[in-house]
Amino acid sequence: MADASLHQQMGELIASQRAILEDLRRIEDKIQRSDDKSDESRAKMHRRIDDAVGAVGEVKATVAGLEKDVKEMKPVTDDVRRWKLMGIGALGMMGIGGVALGVSFADALKRIAGLLIGR
Repeated sequence: MADASLHQQMGELIASQRAILEDLRRIEDKIQRSDDKSDESRAKMHRRIDDAVGAVGEVKATVAGLEKDVKEMKPVTDDVRRWKLMGIGALGMMGIGGVALGVSFADALKRIAGLLIGR
């Protein structure tokens, strides 16, 4: 009878040990799946960061090119502004000259008309 009780207790102990081992395997599987998901998530994040870094590099290159173009255009723009100011000044002077010439011409016509009419 003691022998049967001992065998029963050993069977229960072995069954408990197997259940514990099965639980450990399930826990290890869950941990492995979690690690795999974490690795995949980190890989996606690294790809996104790499894409962002590439895009920032492209933007920097574009901005550098634009800065170069603007530096090349600035002297031309300054020259055009100067020409515009000179043109406005010349037009103003021509306008004043035209008014003076018009007044002089009108006065001359008035005098000629006065001489012809006899006044």
